[in-house]
Amino acid sequence: MTQALPKLLTFNEFIEWYPNDGKRYELHRGVIIEMPPPSGAHEKFVAFLSRKLTVEFDRLNLPYGIPKTAFIQTPSAESAYSPDVLLLNLDNLDNEPLFQKQSTVSQAASVPIVIEVVSSNWRDDYYNKLGDYEEMGIPEYWIADYAALGARKFIGNPKQPTIFVCELVDGEYQMTPFQGNTAILSPTFPQLNLTAQQIFNAAN
Repeated sequence: MTQALPKLLTFNEFIEWYPNDGKRYELHRGVIIEMPPPSGAHEKFVAFLSRKLTVEFDRLNLPYGIPKTAFIQTPSAESAYSPDVLLLNLDNLDNEPLFQKQSTVSQAASVPIVIEVVSSNWRDDYYNKLGDYEEMGIPEYWIADYAALGARKFIGNPKQPTIFVCELVDGEYQMTPFQGNTAILSPTFPQLNLTAQQIFNAAN
């Protein structure tokens, strides 16, 4: 007997389905994924990064903001991600057809930086989301692996807490790892005075 393949959802079907049950969901290539509840360490990490970035764009008087919840719709429209930290260019939101009603962006011009904090489903951040954000043309993507969950080919053997700053160069991400007391080099915020270890300490 042939088993029927599960129906893949479109982005619009996902948004229409999305329940108000207090849980977080993403759409990964047409499949609904329930996101596990974040740990306290994860939330402290996100709060610290959000504060540091907010201080920097406020100092530079840039038209940026960090929403509580918002989706990035990928170019293929088969995925919708809710990043841990999403830096929005507020000046471009009038050009986003889905933002007003669905808090969703789909243009790289709206996203100066996106940050994913690695959890148990680390392959999503290192492979799927990296590829989708790259295809979308988001200029800067951070993979923040404070718990050293990723593969050894990325973070070393033995594994070390690592932050990757992925900069879009000629349409492809160039991944630069930062560990220990190495200062983070951000293309968007070149004067950001922050080391990898300072960020890791926020989760403790």
